Amino acid sequence: MSDAKKRVTIYLKPEYHRALRVKAAETEYSVSALVNAAVNQALFEDAVDLDAFEKRAREPFIAFEDVVKTLKRDGKI
Repeated sequence: MSDAKKRVTIYLKPEYHRALRVKAAETEYSVSALVNAAVNQALFEDAVDLDAFEKRAREPFIAFEDVVKTLKRDGKI
């Protein structure tokens, strides 16, 4: 994969922008690096979720109502 960067314009809430600037100054990372790390983390979490969904795709569907009825019948609720 190329290390080329793509320039984009984003609009942040002022308090987020301030927090990023402060964190950048304290950590010596750029605002851009912090945003890239956050996007990378969010996409990684999405990939983990998609893997979990795929692994569970063949599991039988159990209706919520049935679960509640079973819990009530078994005296759990």
